Amino acid sequence: MNLTIHQTITINSLRVDSISNSSVLQVGSAGAIRSLSQLYNTGGYTEPAPQLGSDNPLSFVPLPNPT
Repeated sequence: MNLTIHQTITINSLRVDSISNSSVLQVGSAGAIRSLSQLYNTGGYTEPAPQLGSDNPLSFVPLPNPT
């Protein structure tokens, strides 16, 4: 079945509270949404990152309260 859609979308304001890696934000019509995940090693790392723990200062970074 072929479906032709002609539409005009005007957005004066769009507020998005949160988008995660697996979220889809769609405005308008889509025939199909295919997932795509790409992982790049742009830093040239050769081993995994160290685990967070008591000896790692990153574990003590205060995070804001979600509202």
